[in-house]
Amino acid sequence: MKLKLKNPLAFFDLETTGTNVSNDRIIEIHIIKILPNGESEEKNVRVNPQMPIPAESSMIHGIYDEDVKDLPPFKSVAKELAKFLEGCDLSGFNIIRFDVPLLVEEFLRENIEFDVSNRKLVDSQKIFHLMEKRTLAAAYEFYCKKSLEDAHSAEADTRASMEVLFAQVERYLNKPVVDAKGNQVGIIQDNVKSLHDISSTKMVDLAGRFVMNDQGVEVFNFGKFKNRPILDVLQSEPAYYDWMMRGDFPLDTKRKLTEIRLRSFKFKH
Repeated sequence: MKLKLKNPLAFFDLETTGTNVSNDRIIEIHIIKILPNGESEEKNVRVNPQMPIPAESSMIHGIYDEDVKDLPPFKSVAKELAKFLEGCDLSGFNIIRFDVPLLVEEFLRENIEFDVSNRKLVDSQKIFHLMEKRTLAAAYEFYCKKSLEDAHSAEADTRASMEVLFAQVERYLNKPVVDAKGNQVGIIQDNVKSLHDISSTKMVDLAGRFVMNDQGVEVFNFGKFKNRPILDVLQSEPAYYDWMMRGDFPLDTKRKLTEIRLRSFKFKH
């Protein structure tokens, strides 16, 4: 099916050094521009982000420092890209939360005005989430082919969640489970341990303030020390423990933090 277009519609996607709109940089952009007459134009540009590409990002998109070290920076192609996108509405997957803000940031660094207020933005992820609800009722209909009557009553929701799990195990039995980085995190099997391992792979505390990184080390999952090993922070910034213990954090989080802190004392002695 073709869309009826008044303006060119540019589908685009970015590969970047990370997900922080303020600090991270574009490495690659691919654009498919559909014209109102149905014709299309494509452009692919890879640039040197002028900062190291974190290993975890390279593992996702496959672009490493060595691949871009001899390429020009974004500023050398900025005007060309702005011209290519002139008058275009924009579309992509998750572009409103990430790709558009980061692209605008890059243009602004080069003093290029890229106004999106007069452009239409079409985010297929937003449409996906609106049309394919991520609710128990939606899961019940998808997996069990039933409508959830009396949704949000404890009995109906409990019974539905039970049937959904049984249907999931039957549907995915012996299939591998892969995370967003392409790493296999488990296999669906008909036992509770395998399902637990998949459901709570990185969980340290129940609130998710602490998680396990890819090396199996407990790290902070929030704030200025995000992704830093908890033990390292407690040793270098001991006052941070007191701040968290006085703060508005769940008791379970404080309990886990204390357990980790006591473990550090054992290492010392």
